[in-house]
Amino acid sequence: MWFMSRHQIAGARCAVTDGENWYDEELAGSRFLDARLGQRLRTLMLQLAGAVGAPIPLACQDWANTKAAYRFLSNDSVSEELILAGHFQATAQRAAATEGLLLVLQDTTEFVYQRAAVSSPAPTSPRAFAR
Repeated sequence: MWFMSRHQIAGARCAVTDGENWYDEELAGSRFLDARLGQRLRTLMLQLAGAVGAPIPLACQDWANTKAAYRFLSNDSVSEELILAGHFQATAQRAAATEGLLLVLQDTTEFVYQRAAVSSPAPTSPRAFAR
């Protein structure tokens, strides 16, 4: 199993911005009525940044943090708009500070995990083709 120390999580950096407090800059525009929700978002963001692509239980590393993450995400006082507000504000500030051409790229890749004939899957090993 893969684990990161608190020091490694705290030292995680975003490739777009420099500095130790990139997460504070990114979350500055996210305002929750309850300050504890803002702190939980910050903690969750650091955990996810330290384990990019990992599922929430692996990124959170223990049951208490995992449960806290799921409670945060299912809280009626938390919305996608509130979570992303800081990111949108920080992105707008970075774009305004950029001189010259600014490329905005979007990945529109979609995956479909359905097959026409589920009963007859294709061989998955090179040996199967050699027969």
